[in-house]
Amino acid sequence: MTQTWFITGSSRGFGRNLTVAALEAGDRVVATARKPEQLDDLVEKYGDDVLPVALDVTDRAAATTALQAGVDRFGTIDVVVNNAGYANLSPVETTPEDDFRRQFDTNFWGVYNVSTAALPFLKAQGAGTVVQFSSVGGRVGGNPGLGSYQAAKFAVDGFTRVLAAETAPFGIRYLVVEPGGFATDWAGSSMQIPEVAPEYDETVGALIRLFDGPVVAAGDPKRAGEILVRLVKQPNLPSHLLLGVIAVEMAQSYSRDQIAQAATWETVSRSADFDQDYPVDLIDTEA
Repeated sequence: MTQTWFITGSSRGFGRNLTVAALEAGDRVVATARKPEQLDDLVEKYGDDVLPVALDVTDRAAATTALQAGVDRFGTIDVVVNNAGYANLSPVETTPEDDFRRQFDTNFWGVYNVSTAALPFLKAQGAGTVVQFSSVGGRVGGNPGLGSYQAAKFAVDGFTRVLAAETAPFGIRYLVVEPGGFATDWAGSSMQIPEVAPEYDETVGALIRLFDGPVVAAGDPKRAGEILVRLVKQPNLPSHLLLGVIAVEMAQSYSRDQIAQAATWETVSRSADFDQDYPVDLIDTEA
């Protein structure tokens, strides 16, 4: 069945590879980007099956306009993909507030804007799939220097869980994608890395030096795009999909640690309820 995709950030990285994968599968794509002329080669190759649209995801009205353009051209929007995003790398304490907010505006509010703008179209159809690009960092967190980016990804996850519960009667499906390290330009030209204060050299500085070196990105974005196109065409979706060995191993380790910690502190946690024994001994984790 031919589907129509609406993909943000289609000019490079995951968005570009997903756009190509969908077109190669015989689907149609509303490919959005800040500079849609960067998609001219796709128009030349795939013709009327791709509609380039200018979109800044921080502008909700523009998101509605872009979605309407897709419906006017193709008649429907079957899959909405929130992929657009970026990160700058600096300590939370010293990141200028306007920079922290700008990152959050794109990485969370951009997802909010496109998702909520899409809901009237998807509800009217009685069907549709929303794919939210997060990160394994949006599950496990804790990477020094990525405070705004990872906070936004955690927010995207919580936001999407609520949307899934609220819109369940409308036939709308949701998938949160959590990649690990992939061979994209995520840590490339769009990432700003200011000088780091000496007291953060051991933490944030270490990550910066990692990015400055020959980083080996194990993930193939072309494969990722093909996997997602195949998956979305299936009748049942997982709520979350980890992509890449690094993501799987990090997530499994994090989940095991969470379960172990909950079990260790279970008696203390339970004692907060009226009908439970109280007080109870606190746990000596160094014993």
